[in-house]
Amino acid sequence: MTEDYAVGNLVGRAEAYLNEVALTSLTGAVTVLHKSQGLLPIAEKVKLVGQCIDAIAYIACKENQFSGSGRAESGTDNAISDMVSHPKTIVDWWAEDLTVLRIDVFQRVLIAMMARGFKQYALGPVLMLYAQKSLRGLEVFGKGRKKIEPHQEHEKRVVLETIVSLLPRERNAMSVSFLSVLLRAAIYLETTVACRLDLEKRMALQLGQAVLDDLLIPAYSFTGDTLFDVDTVQRILMNYLEYQVDGNRFSFSGDNEYVSSPLSDMERVGKLMENYLAEIATDRNLSVAKFISLAELIPEQSRITEDGMYRAIDIYLKAHPTLSDMERKKVCSLMDCQKLSREACAHAAQNDRLPVQTVVQVLYHEQQRIRHVMDGNLTGGDSPAVPSKINLYSADLHPVSNELSSLRRENEDLKIELLKMKMKLKEIEKSSAKSSAASSPLVNAQYSADKPPLPRKSFINSVSKKLGRLYPFVRADVVSPSNPKTRTKPNKNRRHSIS
Repeated sequence: MTEDYAVGNLVGRAEAYLNEVALTSLTGAVTVLHKSQGLLPIAEKVKLVGQCIDAIAYIACKENQFSGSGRAESGTDNAISDMVSHPKTIVDWWAEDLTVLRIDVFQRVLIAMMARGFKQYALGPVLMLYAQKSLRGLEVFGKGRKKIEPHQEHEKRVVLETIVSLLPRERNAMSVSFLSVLLRAAIYLETTVACRLDLEKRMALQLGQAVLDDLLIPAYSFTGDTLFDVDTVQRILMNYLEYQVDGNRFSFSGDNEYVSSPLSDMERVGKLMENYLAEIATDRNLSVAKFISLAELIPEQSRITEDGMYRAIDIYLKAHPTLSDMERKKVCSLMDCQKLSREACAHAAQNDRLPVQTVVQVLYHEQQRIRHVMDGNLTGGDSPAVPSKINLYSADLHPVSNELSSLRRENEDLKIELLKMKMKLKEIEKSSAKSSAASSPLVNAQYSADKPPLPRKSFINSVSKKLGRLYPFVRADVVSPSNPKTRTKPNKNRRHSIS
């Protein structure tokens, strides 16, 4: 079949057809390469596979340079954002053809394209299309037992690990939602630890662009653990904080460094994590230690107000009614009562799930804040929890007066409540003093020796001390003047002694 036997034999005619017809278009080259996959290793031995890969790489780079010539002048940043926002208009017409290739051949094609100068960030849409087709059928959005055969699971695992190794290193080349889907699939297919950690770091680089659904990764375990994979999200947040400490360097290479606005990006991440805490707080299997460890990672400078943290804490306390007093105090210590808004303070003051100490702190700080407002000493940095945007963008001053009048009414109501509380406390003090004076000197001496009175230092200490006297559960060995049933009975011989 060679030209040594006769001119125009089969080998010569086949080579002429490949060079002049089949390999001149990308569709034809991909078709020949796809057919040659079933003829391995013979097709590899006659160098047909390598010839097709070179033709595909040459045509793809030529088309990419032609379509991207107008964008090359705008710089790399604009080109990446354009690729992310409009992927189909640039590469979809030829990227669809590459999805029929086997994963090892597909990898060789992409490596040949990059060797010819194809930009790595432009591979993002191509990888997305290939992943959507090859990983189809995985139940990565629900918690259920795997319904996939072992050999298919192995094939998809190899495909996923190869796609992750080919992902662009630049930031914003891939969307956070796509990275989240890949991470769910990696956890579901139980890929290597390096593959999962790589995806977690990539998500951490763009955590400010994520939404709540991107972090709600199901826990694919059947041991009665939490519904969502909290440990993975905690590692993502820790990686994000490490990047912030290192100087907001969001690129893997030193050639391309993208610096994000720290304050706005940090605020978005803080709000996102507060919403995530509120979402996972309903899980009854979520332990106090895991909830606190994740909440403590949220930086304080990212929380303008504590309303989001208070909402998450309230949901957690409602879903876990069996917590002890010490555990509830630890959970409530995560928020700063001074940074709660008026609506949150009003809700917290009537919240029975909060400890008494937290409610007292909320009332105290709210009174202090209203006092500053009434005195006219409120500035932008004194109390960030009070809305400083009352009417900054309008010349009409009526909303300001309405706001002040409402503050006055709230202040009067608080004063009345405080007066009522003081009157009740005074009555309790009088009754306790009378009952203590009527008791025996020995009991009084014993009570004073066991429990020496503490000096009154502040308003919070006095209120806490008086509320402690109202606590219904007292020890049996301590005398309670207000409850005669717990009073220690004297000995019979002393009771009937001669007066």
